[in-house]
Amino acid sequence: MADKPTQSPEGIPAATIVIFRNAPSGGAPEVLMTIRSRNMAFAGGMAVFPGGRVDEADFDLARATGGDAPIDEIAHQIAAVRETLEETGLALGLSGDLTAERATRARSMLHDRGALAPVLEAFDWALDLDQITPFARWYPKNENIPRVYDTRFYLANLGTGDVEVSADESENTRLFWVSAQGALDMADQGDIKLIFPTRRNLERLALFTSYEEARTQAEAIPVKTIVPQIDTTGDQPMLRIMEEAGYPITAELLETVARG
Repeated sequence: MADKPTQSPEGIPAATIVIFRNAPSGGAPEVLMTIRSRNMAFAGGMAVFPGGRVDEADFDLARATGGDAPIDEIAHQIAAVRETLEETGLALGLSGDLTAERATRARSMLHDRGALAPVLEAFDWALDLDQITPFARWYPKNENIPRVYDTRFYLANLGTGDVEVSADESENTRLFWVSAQGALDMADQGDIKLIFPTRRNLERLALFTSYEEARTQAEAIPVKTIVPQIDTTGDQPMLRIMEEAGYPITAELLETVARG
């Protein structure tokens, strides 16, 4: 069935979400990042945005929800909402009585049940997928990496961001807020490590002075699947992406690329 998650040859479907907040001290907005456990098979020890693979239960809920978007797209958005609650404790892409205390209990229930649908029913919440905006899609199928994820990136906004977040301490060991440029600076200083897609997305996010600017660009540029290509035509091999997807830097020396 075309709307079920598959690993081969299409790749593992995944969703990740770039969560913005206004910086407490002003200036460039901050995004939420997490450090993955070193024990994880994919991107172990790397700084990434919250997210994970799309489960069959996400497709089941997408089919039950309906809507104008394709089931596959709805399932990815649901996965982004579910993974955000699971990994950070934030209830995004949802409507209803949303309080910090209820989000904490919902997160615990999600951990026990492993699916979002029973959580929505128990807390009388509804999906509000208009809160998240499609931003990018990365599929590194031509790279020599052990696990190939076909990952859709989304944007969301917390505004003031006056909320508590905490790592789930299984897949992730740390959560932190940082500007996009700040994260790039941390990587250059050796404080965090970034895989190729995360670095390129941070460079793109660093262009924006607000969430609204990021959303406007995301809505103006149709999401195309980015498949990095190894270019050996120059003096040194490069890893390249397409030029027309909104990214300011589209190539990196292959020998410096960090992969999953």
